[in-house]
Amino acid sequence: MFYWVMKRIFLGPVLKLLFRPWVKGLDNVPEAGAAILASNHLSFSDSIFLPLMVHRPVIFLAKSEYFTGKGIKGRLTALFFRLSNQLPMDRSGGAASEMSLQAGKDVLNSGGLLGIYPEGTRSPDARLYRGKVGVARLALQSRVPVIPVAMIGTEKVQPIGKRLPNIRRIGIIFGQPLDFSRYYGMEDDRVIQRAVTDQIMYELMRLSGQEYVDEYAAVVKARLAGKGPEPVHKVEAAEESPSDIAEDRDEPVAEPGDDTAGGSGKL
Repeated sequence: MFYWVMKRIFLGPVLKLLFRPWVKGLDNVPEAGAAILASNHLSFSDSIFLPLMVHRPVIFLAKSEYFTGKGIKGRLTALFFRLSNQLPMDRSGGAASEMSLQAGKDVLNSGGLLGIYPEGTRSPDARLYRGKVGVARLALQSRVPVIPVAMIGTEKVQPIGKRLPNIRRIGIIFGQPLDFSRYYGMEDDRVIQRAVTDQIMYELMRLSGQEYVDEYAAVVKARLAGKGPEPVHKVEAAEESPSDIAEDRDEPVAEPGDDTAGGSGKL
């Protein structure tokens, strides 16, 4: 109810009036049945505008830390996240991550739409980065189509680190559903996982017009922060982890009543 009221009555109409989002290919999103919406990720506002323009509810996976906050502020944040169609994703690896991944499968098995950012984190410079294979694993295990979604101009609405958004028009392009049925039964094959992921990223590059960088965005962010490159074994381990499908937000969280950029308040 909270999701519907915010999207249809309160927040949704205001955002449409201010930002005048244009949309192409919305008919590529099925009226019923399970599918993954795999989007590029330029801004925190992607998590608002994408589900705003889709008629059906879109459920996202968000890191579990947002659901376990302490004190009044932490509890309010956790409540807001649960009420806005989000599921906690444990990124610690092992059995905990597998259990969290099952939550995404449950959404798809029940015929829902699951939102995923294959890059794993926001682009540091508006370019498109190498996708992580979690999206491929989930698509093949659940046997659902993947709809590529290109967010256009959202990095100019709310650049990383900016507290308040700029009022300007943004766009969303929904590509044709990608059918990977030829790979069903091979979801544990690392070569297949990479091939599926790369095809998804190619479609995102084609739809968005972004320059593609064959490197993980998280590695680039670490380098820009002066932390140096990630060791190769850590990058490979990250590829194996189910937590690849949950966004790694490394900015301050926007909590109810707070205008700080970050978090994942999704409609």
